[in-house]
Amino acid sequence: MTTPDPAPTTAEESVPDASGRGDSVPGDDAARAAVGRVRTEIGKAVVGQDAAITGLLIALLARGHVLVEGVPGVAKTLLVRAFSRALGLETKRVQFTPDLMPGDVSGSLIYDARSGEFEFREGPVFTHILLADEINRTPPKTQAALLEAMEERQVSTDGVTRPLPDPFLVAATQNPIEHEGTYTLPEAQLDRFLLKLIVDMPARDAEVTVLRRHADGFSPRDLDEAGVQTVVTAADLRAAQAAVRNVTATDDVLGYIVDLAQATRQSPSVQLGASPRAATALLATAKAWAWLGGSPAITPDHVQTMLLPTWRHRLRLRPDAELEGVSVEALLQSILQQTRVPL
Repeated sequence: MTTPDPAPTTAEESVPDASGRGDSVPGDDAARAAVGRVRTEIGKAVVGQDAAITGLLIALLARGHVLVEGVPGVAKTLLVRAFSRALGLETKRVQFTPDLMPGDVSGSLIYDARSGEFEFREGPVFTHILLADEINRTPPKTQAALLEAMEERQVSTDGVTRPLPDPFLVAATQNPIEHEGTYTLPEAQLDRFLLKLIVDMPARDAEVTVLRRHADGFSPRDLDEAGVQTVVTAADLRAAQAAVRNVTATDDVLGYIVDLAQATRQSPSVQLGASPRAATALLATAKAWAWLGGSPAITPDHVQTMLLPTWRHRLRLRPDAELEGVSVEALLQSILQQTRVPL
């Protein structure tokens, strides 16, 4: 069996080895091997970002969207491009700028002089993978153009609802909010992202490998030259997603997720805690992580591993807590330590 080597969701997190936990569900081996090939292909173009690759795979398997944050120049866009190439899915890219209009994303009605009628011209959102580059460099009004698409997988214009392709995944990149020219994403927008991944600077050895590749003629604009190929079929993808949905959860583990969510709402440092939607998101990502490791059921370990990337963007701290230096990551780690873990 070919099992992808689970990687930390962020560089600073330690993730226990998920391989070999329990017995894999019969019939899953081929789908899991296909997912492993995707990881290998992305690695031909992107070095030192195993955690972000794992996060993208989890979002795809759980049919969610992902927000990738990092400073310019850490291969966020290249990562998504290589990901879509390995999957063989249609991808469109939108560079979010301050003057971008909602219709530039979702599409708009255009007057056809020949027919004398208005016709709908599809925007770039009509694709399998939408790369929303630097999403926080456009005002909230344009960001909101993605809300219906991300939640309902459809676009409504002039009273007509148009479905989006299946699968549909938004992979949005953003610069850290303290950078000049950025806008804070509203809570409703953030809540539509299943995961928020932090792409850090690569380690020294990884950066040396990057430079060696460039010295040998590698171009990040040419995935063909890098040898990135499509290695999965639509049937492989559907089988993997179905297998993830079949991963089970005991009542004790479900209660553990609820206890964690309620702990965020009761914290004196939190203004906006984890909602029921956040709890279901954690269940979905824990299922995907369990399946990647070959487990037919989620355990508290799976929940703990996925808590930070699934909830770090969904909590809002009180202003006084922020002034005191409290961070969402530190708060979630504290809640993990204080919440009873089921046996």
